[in-house]
Amino acid sequence: MQAELDSLNKRKVFGPIVITPKAVKPVGYKWVFVRKRNENNEVIRYKARLVAQGFSQRPGIDYDETYSPVMDAITFRYLISLAVSKNLEMHLMDVVTAYLYGSLDSDIYMKVPEGFKIPDALSSKPKEMYSIKLQRSLYGLKQSGRMWYNRLSDYLKNKGYTNNLICPCVFIKKTALGFVIIAVYVDDLNIIGTHKEIHEVITLLKNEFEMKDLGRTKYCLGLQIEHMPNGILVHQSNYTERLLKRFNMENANSLSTPMVVRSLNVENDPFRPCEDGEEVLGSEVPYLSAIGALMYLTNCTRPDISFAVNLLARFSSAPTKRHWNGIKHIFRYLRGTTDLGLFYPNDSKEELVGYADAGYLSDPHKARSQTGYVFLNGGTAISWRSQKQTLVATSSNHAEVIALHEASRECVWLRFMTNFILTSCGLNEDRSPTTIYEDNAACISQMKEGYIKSDRTKHIPPRFFSYTQDLIKDNQVEMRYVSSSNNSADLFTKALPTAIFRKHIHDIGMRHFDTQKEQIRESMREEIMEEREKVKEDMRAEMQLQMAQIMKKMGIHGNHPSALFALRLCC
Repeated sequence: MQAELDSLNKRKVFGPIVITPKAVKPVGYKWVFVRKRNENNEVIRYKARLVAQGFSQRPGIDYDETYSPVMDAITFRYLISLAVSKNLEMHLMDVVTAYLYGSLDSDIYMKVPEGFKIPDALSSKPKEMYSIKLQRSLYGLKQSGRMWYNRLSDYLKNKGYTNNLICPCVFIKKTALGFVIIAVYVDDLNIIGTHKEIHEVITLLKNEFEMKDLGRTKYCLGLQIEHMPNGILVHQSNYTERLLKRFNMENANSLSTPMVVRSLNVENDPFRPCEDGEEVLGSEVPYLSAIGALMYLTNCTRPDISFAVNLLARFSSAPTKRHWNGIKHIFRYLRGTTDLGLFYPNDSKEELVGYADAGYLSDPHKARSQTGYVFLNGGTAISWRSQKQTLVATSSNHAEVIALHEASRECVWLRFMTNFILTSCGLNEDRSPTTIYEDNAACISQMKEGYIKSDRTKHIPPRFFSYTQDLIKDNQVEMRYVSSSNNSADLFTKALPTAIFRKHIHDIGMRHFDTQKEQIRESMREEIMEEREKVKEDMRAEMQLQMAQIMKKMGIHGNHPSALFALRLCC
């Protein structure tokens, strides 16, 4: 607590203690205590934070704008892929009490915290009549995040860094030797570049802010980042272990897939909605909590459970025991795959490729289909989605058209994001169209030709055709056919048998951490054995040369018994 108060005084957050002006309602305060953990889930620091109770602030009086951008997970995964392909380092910095650097855009008064002494000249009146004026933004205020982002953004732009509306939290500066990237998530700054450039950026930031150097990026935003000789593996094994322990599933038997293959009979479908007379789970069953925890895991590093989580999330308002069994099925699958993550290899070609698919009548109870797509960069997934369609598709072709439309929209944003980063870094921009693979040949033909009115397509809104067709004409997207067995997006539209499921998660770059470590050990063993054999061959050749020189001096010829004996010794 004293360290927090010292930091507040150092930043000159508090102004004078004054009598609260009329028509001013001072905000309250609260002490918050947090345990900070590292990548091994070990407590490394106990932290105290004095926060303002911003819920009492009034819009238009105490604040105006509150939006503050943060780096999204898709951009972060792409930056990891870029760092691997260009053989760059990743360094993590943390800004100490970042919000205290922002300047307030309105007058804010806070109740006098405990421990603050009221001046003698003001002690004649009750303490409740006084408040303290804030000179800097404080944690808990509505606009604090925005004020800190503006402060950091202005400083980096003045130092020559650039960003844009597509990637507002990615600041890039081209240097004489290359480039450096600063990826910002509130007060966590990931610096990507060469060793020399990173050192210069650290010095630049420390001149303006109090920084904490966390070294090589190993644990950031709940993601564990394993740096290996052949690439980077991003996983959440510690979070998964905590999740299983939290829901008492740490000792459960593991399963090979996150969901059973569903029955074609609607009445026997275990994931049908709550029926009349069926008991709904009460608040004692943490269904919503489990769904939220699994969604976080899905959005970060586990696309393999996307469809199962999306399906079970639909029943959050009225879950039954059948749905809770589905949640436990996912937990059992996670029990056997805690170390599974996304592996970004350093020997793959950097290329953006997409896969799109639709599951026709994936929700037969409400006649809705499922949209699924995944985009890979360098052979590993960086963006994916599994979502129930909002329209009723009248055929499998209709559902595929909607899925391709959604995949195309995502592709446009990904191209904007990747091209901005590449051009700002001085790298070659990829002007070739992004390939999106689809397993419906008729749908691909329709997309290339555009909307054609017929009895089978007249009910489909033309916008689903026109938007994608314009992208094809502008050479931004290219549609190609792929067989269903090789369409990785199939993973996001339906429950699959074990063999097909494992094939698809391997195709999108998912690997086990322990397996990767074993492969590295085996590779190192082979290299060591090859080096030993090479040393032995060099030693044999050297010994033979020396023996030949000795025999030459002694006048011994090659066919002499002594010479033959010496050669045998050398071999």
